[in-house]
Amino acid sequence: MAEDSEDRRAPYDPMPHGPAEVGVGPWAGPLPTGAEYDPVLLAEGDRRNVVDRYRYWSMEAIVADLDLRRHDFHVAIENWQHDFNIGTVVRSANAFLAAEVHIVGNRRWNRRGAMVTDRYQHVRHHETAADLAAYLGERDVRLLGIDNLPGSAHLETMDVPRRVCFLFGQEGPGLSAAAREACDGTFSIAQFGSTRSINASAAAAIAMHAWVRQYADLSGDDAWRG
Repeated sequence: MAEDSEDRRAPYDPMPHGPAEVGVGPWAGPLPTGAEYDPVLLAEGDRRNVVDRYRYWSMEAIVADLDLRRHDFHVAIENWQHDFNIGTVVRSANAFLAAEVHIVGNRRWNRRGAMVTDRYQHVRHHETAADLAAYLGERDVRLLGIDNLPGSAHLETMDVPRRVCFLFGQEGPGLSAAAREACDGTFSIAQFGSTRSINASAAAAIAMHAWVRQYADLSGDDAWRG
């Protein structure tokens, strides 16, 4: 499918400690008959950056399988300056299996950092933070923002709600005034160096992993699918 120039993605991840070519070649032997398999991938090979479980599966089949076990947390990020961090946040949300990712503000966003993971992740757009809060409120999901504000809870010591959406602001200015007003509360991440803040995409990954440590089922092999 052709894509607009602004929507072109970066190449698949390089393999730093393995073969230069990612994935597998054409299927060898009798072809599988499951509906999840993509005939083109079976014939030509699957060079996507997906875990082995999904080799030769169609994109639609992968999304459907992920939907069976998505986690209860959401991630949202404000998009007023076409922040390059948004793509990286989406990529982390896919890795930690977020229920949905929400883009607040401008509809178009920089997909390069997502490394095509947005194709496997439910991404919704909201014009304003208030619209996001209303959408989440209908689904009994709390909206928590991250910012170094007076009165912010400490992520390291707080009980993260199970049904929660983490909202992040733009790199630099942080949460907008409208976003702060829409949030049920804010939290901060402990830092020990000289800088006042950390990268927005790094903060998002830390918050998502805090949820994973508290709620995710880590008993099966699926949790360790590096």
